[in-house]
Formats: sequence, structure tokens, C-alpha cells
Amino acid sequence: MRVHGAAERADTIDLPERRRALKAGLGLVAAVAMPVPAWARALHGAHTAHNGSTAKSAHAAAHGAHAAHAAHPAHSQYVAHALIKKPSRELSFLNLHTGERLRAEYFHNGQVVPGAMHAISVLMRDHYNNKVHPIDPHLLDIAHVLQSHVGGRGAIDIVCGYRSPETNAMMHEASAGVAAHSMHIEGRAMDIRMPGTRLGSIRKAAVALKMGGVGYYPHDDFVHIDSGPVRKWAG
Repeated sequence: MRVHGAAERADTIDLPERRRALKAGLGLVAAVAMPVPAWARALHGAHTAHNGSTAKSAHAAAHGAHAAHAAHPAHSQYVAHALIKKPSRELSFLNLHTGERLRAEYFHNGQVVPGAMHAISVLMRDHYNNKVHPIDPHLLDIAHVLQSHVGGRGAIDIVCGYRSPETNAMMHEASAGVAAHSMHIEGRAMDIRMPGTRLGSIRKAAVALKMGGVGYYPHDDFVHIDSGPVRKWAG
């Protein structure tokens, strides 16, 4: 199993601190400039307390997650999709809100890797309140196959991963485009970009795969993918 975390500005990191972060499988935090959806900008204004130390937030999230983390219910009944042929699978992610990076082999020799799944769940936490929820391995398989089909390389940009019920409720109130019972709440959805790949190409490939739900949000510059029933929509 390989789990790697690294900050964008590694030259500024104290080495002992960096080793501890790598050992924990978490990316160190670096600030990044990024365009975010309109609803996120509006909501962010009501969460100014979040703008403190993101490093402390990541540490707090990791600490709480280690104490309370449990496997996603889908783990126990996980069966790789027919499109998945590789006995071992790895993905790289960049959380656009926290700047954390992670490369993890989440599936090794035919088995889901708990440590890697945990690290991915922490990276994809609700960045507004640092709540962590296990991520569905089927969702990662969709991302893995999708990236392979579009010829993408490097990290997948995460616009939104897990979303806590309270955060989702606030977003739903701010925008009708946010489902009241979003699959983000279940750790079964992610909103993504793939640097170097056109958004339309990502959508087209995701729809063709027929592995789950696909939402296309060109104005907010992301594609939603989830491990729910096969369906598609545009926002």
C-alpha cells in the first residue's frame, strides 16, 4: 500500500512535521487561489471562522477522524465494477479549498486498503466544519476509470467531496441546484475537474461509462459524479 501526501510548497515545510504528515497519509496544507461556484462563495461569507489556520483544521479533522472513523457501509459488499481490471489501483487528489494533496493506492491485490481509504476520507472532508465521513470505494472506481478513459494524468481537483447534512442544508437553502438529499452526504459523490482535460470531455466520458450519476455544471466549472443510479443532468 502506498499513501503519499505532499504540500505544494514543500520547500517551506519543517522536515519532522512533513514526515509526520506523510506517515499519517495526509497532505500538508498550502493556500491556493481558485475559482469556486457561486453558491460556495455565498456560503463561505457566512463561515468566516473557517478562515483561520487551515493547518490546525486539517490536524483537528485528522485527529477526530482517527478516533471515530468507520468503513463506508459499501466496503462490506464491495465488488469491483466489470470495467475495473487492475488488481491494484491508485488515485491522486488536490482539495481546492484546503490545498491538501494526496496520492493513495486505495485498492491493493484485490482488497480495499483501509488506511488509504481513511486518508482519502480526511482529504475529502467537509471543509466548512471539518467533519469526516467514509468515502464509497465504488465512487473512487468511477473516478479511476473516468480518468483513464479521458487520458488524464496527475491529481484530480476536488471541488466538493463529503458534505455534512448541516452544510448541505445551507447550500440547498442558498441554491435550488443543490439537492436536499444530496449523495455528497453519504460520501458517494464528488464534484471534480481534471487539469488539462476539457469539462465537456469529462462529462461525455462519464455519461458513456454508465457507472453512476453525472451532473454537468459548466458555469461553475465542474462535473459531478456519484455512485448512485445511472442518470444525467445539467445545472
